[in-house]
Amino acid sequence: MSGQSITDRIAAAQHSMTGSAISKAVCKATTHEVSGPKKKHLDYLIHCTNEMNVNVPQLADTLFERTANSSWVVVFKALITTHHIMMYGNERFIQYLASRNTLFNLNNFLDKGALQGYDMSTFIRRYSRYLNEKALSYRLVAVDFTKMKRGIDGVMRTMNTEKLIKTLPIIQNQLDALLDFQANPNELTNGVINAAFMLLFKDSIRLFAAYNEGVINLLEKYFDMKKNQCKDALDIYKKFLYRMTKLSEFLKVAEQVGIDQGDIPDLTQAPSSLLEALEQHLASLEGKKTKELSADNRANTLSNAVSSLSNTGMSFSFSSSRMDEKEKQQALEEEQARLQALKNQRLKEMSMQTPSTSPSTQSMGSVNNHTAGMDLFTNTTSPPSTNSMPNLTSDLFDLQPAFVPAVQSTPISTASNAWGGHDALGDLLKPTVSVHSQAPVMPPHNGSKLLANDLDSSLANLVGNLHFGGIPGRKSDMWTQPGEKKLTGGTNWQSKTMSSTTAWSPAPLPPAAMPPAAMPVQHMVRTHMHTLTYTL
Repeated sequence: MSGQSITDRIAAAQHSMTGSAISKAVCKATTHEVSGPKKKHLDYLIHCTNEMNVNVPQLADTLFERTANSSWVVVFKALITTHHIMMYGNERFIQYLASRNTLFNLNNFLDKGALQGYDMSTFIRRYSRYLNEKALSYRLVAVDFTKMKRGIDGVMRTMNTEKLIKTLPIIQNQLDALLDFQANPNELTNGVINAAFMLLFKDSIRLFAAYNEGVINLLEKYFDMKKNQCKDALDIYKKFLYRMTKLSEFLKVAEQVGIDQGDIPDLTQAPSSLLEALEQHLASLEGKKTKELSADNRANTLSNAVSSLSNTGMSFSFSSSRMDEKEKQQALEEEQARLQALKNQRLKEMSMQTPSTSPSTQSMGSVNNHTAGMDLFTNTTSPPSTNSMPNLTSDLFDLQPAFVPAVQSTPISTASNAWGGHDALGDLLKPTVSVHSQAPVMPPHNGSKLLANDLDSSLANLVGNLHFGGIPGRKSDMWTQPGEKKLTGGTNWQSKTMSSTTAWSPAPLPPAAMPPAAMPVQHMVRTHMHTLTYTL
């Protein structure tokens, strides 16, 4: 059996549809694939335990549900995931596990449907028993022995006698459950059980380091204890020696399965003379007749035993620290490799892209677009010729700028001043243009660009460009208000020359270059007068 099954894919798709990222990660970490849980899923679950808005009980319950599966692979990987989170996750997770009455009820688990089901079911039962004992130890002492502070000023070295005698048996029970895993090198044949064995190996190093420091503290206080305390302490020490032997066998298996020799600590046995000294001291307290040792011999024996156990403790602490450093270095290397892979993928995508234009062409295009947007109102048409008449049809439909100045009355006003300076008829006979026929005059633009970053200069430039043709001629000072005029043409009378006058639109010239045009204006006025006389 290899790879994810259809059931795993369907379960992951269901969790994706419901939006449960934690359930999906748990499902991905506990697939039917015969290999250890993937690191990316374990890292995600660890990250979730450090978030305050994550429901830790829901995470634990999801793992418990996976242990109810009938496949040994799924159940074993669920236990491994739980153990991994207990070791590296937030303390809230193990606190919740310790608050439960029961964790894993797998004492009768047996997978009969797989080839390795019988063999692996045995290790599943042992592994679940150790995890239950680990959670129980946290419930009793409210501390994880694998994470407590070690050293001369550590927790176990500074603990008082009464608390020490109560704590060491708890560590012994947890270590017994760990050593009961009893995996042989020939049985570590797949990635699932190998992953579980690695976690147990790391726990054994850290757990025995705390156990060893507690025993050192116990021996240093042994000769000052009462009779009942000495009896309990001697029993603890005898069990300690037995567990050292079992641990040495466990470490031999770890060496055979390929664990680095530098990660395996040196386990130095305490001298046997120390046990004899402890038994003689207890017999003397009970009133039995034994060969009493001198104070100097007893002190030397105790000093040698403590020194030997201290060296063992230092070796275990060094191995634990080295494993921690290797894990950090491995995580850093994996992160760098992932980053390098992303960089290579990005460079490959950029090399596969074929740009249609070069960067210089794109920059020139952007500059041209910017210039076109700035010169939107620039007058690009050439000025009309003064010797040609405008085409009215073209002006009406094309709206050329040459047609707009035709409605200005500046030349006529100048001509009237040159005629006589006094207009007896007022504005009555002056050609006018209907309001609806006037087109808005577009102010000429000198083509210079606006200064986008200087508001004052832009406004000054804009005011300078507002030329609305020539200055209108000033009317004569002798102008008087025309009197009341009575026209006898009836109510429907209108001037006959309005349309012809309006249609006459010669191309204007600048006021400075325009010659006096007195005769055409005089002729036009006379024509109006003739028409008025004829009408009267």
